[in-house]
Amino acid sequence: MPYRSRITIDGLDRASHRAFYRAMGLSEDDLGKPMIGIVSFKGDQTPCNQTHGFQVDAARLGVAAAGGVPREFVAPSVSDGLSMNHEGMKFSLVSRELVADTIEATIHGLAYDALLGFGGCDKTLPGVMMGMLRVNVPSIFLYGGSALPGRYKGRDLTVLDSYEAVGAVMAGTMDAAEAARIEHACLPTVGSCGGQFTANTMAMVGEALGLSIPNSSMVPGVYSIRAAIAQQAAKRLLAMLHQGGPLPRDIVTWKALENGAAVVAATGGSTNAAMHLPAIANEAGIRFTMEDVARVFARTPLIGDLRPGGRFTAKDVYDAGGAAIIIGALIRSGHMHGDCLTITGRTMAEEYAGADAPDGQVVREPATPIAPDGGVAILRGSLCPDGAVIKVAGLKSLVFEGIARIFEGEDDCIEAVRAGAYEAGQILIIRGEGPVGGPGMREMLGVTALIYGQGMGEKVALVTDGRFSGATRGMCIGYVAPEAAIGGPLALVRDGDRIRIDAKAMRMDLLVEDSELAERRAAWTAPPPRHRAGLLAKYAKLVGQAPGGAVTHEGPAEWPL
Repeated sequence: MPYRSRITIDGLDRASHRAFYRAMGLSEDDLGKPMIGIVSFKGDQTPCNQTHGFQVDAARLGVAAAGGVPREFVAPSVSDGLSMNHEGMKFSLVSRELVADTIEATIHGLAYDALLGFGGCDKTLPGVMMGMLRVNVPSIFLYGGSALPGRYKGRDLTVLDSYEAVGAVMAGTMDAAEAARIEHACLPTVGSCGGQFTANTMAMVGEALGLSIPNSSMVPGVYSIRAAIAQQAAKRLLAMLHQGGPLPRDIVTWKALENGAAVVAATGGSTNAAMHLPAIANEAGIRFTMEDVARVFARTPLIGDLRPGGRFTAKDVYDAGGAAIIIGALIRSGHMHGDCLTITGRTMAEEYAGADAPDGQVVREPATPIAPDGGVAILRGSLCPDGAVIKVAGLKSLVFEGIARIFEGEDDCIEAVRAGAYEAGQILIIRGEGPVGGPGMREMLGVTALIYGQGMGEKVALVTDGRFSGATRGMCIGYVAPEAAIGGPLALVRDGDRIRIDAKAMRMDLLVEDSELAERRAAWTAPPPRHRAGLLAKYAKLVGQAPGGAVTHEGPAEWPL
């Protein structure tokens, strides 16, 4: 079959193109083979990405052995861990778009024939999947893998324990020496954070969508078997290329997106998935919003007892049988669509027919769940008419009514929390942190972990138009839409207003008279943009709201090749 890459190789007027390839060490024989893009995030930005080196090397060998020419490139990655609690976090969500843009520019600009994409730190996973759907060439998604849990005083640790230890020191319930010991023990290897935070959640989503090698997502990042998985993926990718598919847009359908949402709900996964799934759908030309995600969450039982709401880590899932025990159980119980296509050319039901049954501890059967519905809920109401997100997995109470305390941005709230200048019964409002207002929709793990570490996790609530980390727990509501910067109801809240949050009824309401709100709206003016030049200024002009995925263009993109 003709390869897209022939446009850069064939013909007299491509002599200079061939010279460039020869300068990179390609032989005459290589010039007759397909060019396979391999994107990763190799580098020193985060431990999540430092698992990629040996896996990319294995993928290169696999591509060559299967008759292709590996063409390795990297995309930008902003570590959520290292950008937390300062202005750098504004670039985290933006980097998701940069990843997809980089893949588009490279695959189309250089006319590569297929794509093998590795994800590592949080936003890189949806970014790679978005890029795959945008270019729509034969593609396979691979996760770099999670870190092994730390071990201290007979219990497993993740980096969340270190965040929360800081809050405990501030509250006087832990001394600094103990917090330092937790800090040193919590992250003993490279790999992504070990709980069902954003990286592991989106890795499972990639597998549930059908874009990954079956049962590969929960293999720890430092395990050598990941090299074999990378070679297996390379071999399968070349077969897909020669067979003409299936292509990413053949695989990611409405039903597949529902499967992605189901695996998030079943594992108490990251709230960020409620925004990433619509963004992935956008690249496929499918309108799949937070409301659609919510419908799946509401009908899917919580069966994974995973951190932060539960007890176990990604390694525990792997030891129990991998993501296959979750996906297989959900297909058998009718909570996932078994007839969806995967990169193997077989259906989900065919691929997971032989999956082991849940072990009963790390993962339960859907008939005997931890909770009858998903661990993440979408709220509506007068304070969030277009939606807001809360992780309910692990919450002791689903209802909270309290008094608003306003903060114009995360930094002011962090200062108050560090000083203990807040009270039980308050609802801390952090506004001006949405996609446009931030811009960039900062993630609030720092402040939520401090609150939880201070023993106030369910004694106060926190509401924001910014985001939360997959590691966030407590009465925390994010992604409020419309956001304050564009005149959403959050902009009208004042200190002392009463707010009622009812996650059971899936509502969040501002208990203020309509006449009073009308007066406030008449007096409201939009804040000036925080950035007038550079990447964030461009982003603020293009980005949409969270329920649609906070995307910067309307998909699907088209290309003539």
